[in-house]
Amino acid sequence: MGSKHWGRGFKRWAAAALLWQGLGGGAVAAESCMIVTADRVFDGYDLLMDTAVLTKDGKVAQVGAFNSLKSQCAKRIRLGDATLLPGIIESHAHLTYQNVDPLVVLKHGVTTVRDVGGPLLPPQGGDGALRLVSAGPIIQAPGGYPLNIFGGTGGLDKIGIEVASTKQARTVVRQLVAGGAAVIKIALEPGGEPGAPWMNDHGGGVPATPWPVLDVATVRAITSEAHRLGKRVAAHVGEAAGLRTAIDGGVDELAHIPCAAIDETTLHDAVHADMRFVTTLDTLSSCAGIFANAHTLTHAMEEHGLYDRYIYGSEIGHDNVPWGANGEEMHLMLHLTSGDGIDFADVLNVFKAATSRAGENLGIAKLGTLTPDAPADMIAVRGNAFERFKILEYPDLVISGGTVVVNNFKK
Repeated sequence: MGSKHWGRGFKRWAAAALLWQGLGGGAVAAESCMIVTADRVFDGYDLLMDTAVLTKDGKVAQVGAFNSLKSQCAKRIRLGDATLLPGIIESHAHLTYQNVDPLVVLKHGVTTVRDVGGPLLPPQGGDGALRLVSAGPIIQAPGGYPLNIFGGTGGLDKIGIEVASTKQARTVVRQLVAGGAAVIKIALEPGGEPGAPWMNDHGGGVPATPWPVLDVATVRAITSEAHRLGKRVAAHVGEAAGLRTAIDGGVDELAHIPCAAIDETTLHDAVHADMRFVTTLDTLSSCAGIFANAHTLTHAMEEHGLYDRYIYGSEIGHDNVPWGANGEEMHLMLHLTSGDGIDFADVLNVFKAATSRAGENLGIAKLGTLTPDAPADMIAVRGNAFERFKILEYPDLVISGGTVVVNNFKK
């Protein structure tokens, strides 16, 4: 994450986002119905060949052979040698804090973003605009991360919010949920991990470590209140002590695969605790322990027949990753989370982590799938995206809630 001077920029970002949504952002009006056909269609679960997707009123209506659907709609987009799939879901971003243009993100293949550290916003978009859900500010210990790095005071419209007691922690959780938070995020970051982006000077110097962190009792208060209100808790964790606190405190998800090398026992315990793991491998690739941690987590999952614990996340907002789909993130996921060998099932798992599995983790019904009643969020690229992840960064078709945002196939 970058500059702490975000206030004016955020207001401009929000105004632009609302204006673009209201005007359609250059997108054509939503189609009452549409049939899109492609040689390859990934429905969020499996790869289908020579398949058509029928949408009606912003939702997927049916998926099947073109001849069985053609009588239901006159509007057709025939893609030919292309790959059609649900829009990519980005589960770790900082768009509002970093003033990233939502239209740029949408045009580059991401149709849904979960913002996990920044001003609290209600759910928005999904109807020709980028679908955005928010965690709001990161709950942190007084004097700790992220405010110690990015500066300023805490609050619901800031990057972080401090809690000093279990009572205060529960109150903040209720405030976040009432304001529309899709997930609750906490920081368990004492600092000091070599190669970590948060150990860089963001303008105010790097405070001496260890930094204050939430204790287990406070984390348990946060998770119990969040669970009571139907929300999951994600934690920024970079090393072993923070991970142990997350496990003992009942955290549901790690916002990163940890940066520093962690012992196998603790990583296995995290898998046994039924945690999900957002990858962010690309932006944390300079961390000393991240690749070993990913291998250990993968082996722990395989031992128990678990293949659905990884969630795609690229941390949009960082300057070293694309502001859209990230082919390198998917490449790293394939090679670091596939166990001892790679086959087509492993490739499918990467796509699932960025679509159906991510949608399920967000708790939005059928998001990230092309199945009946799913949101009609789709992207398509020329050629075979299962052979070249990189082409997903430059989609030739983007559809959000049945509204065509990009269509280069018509040229």
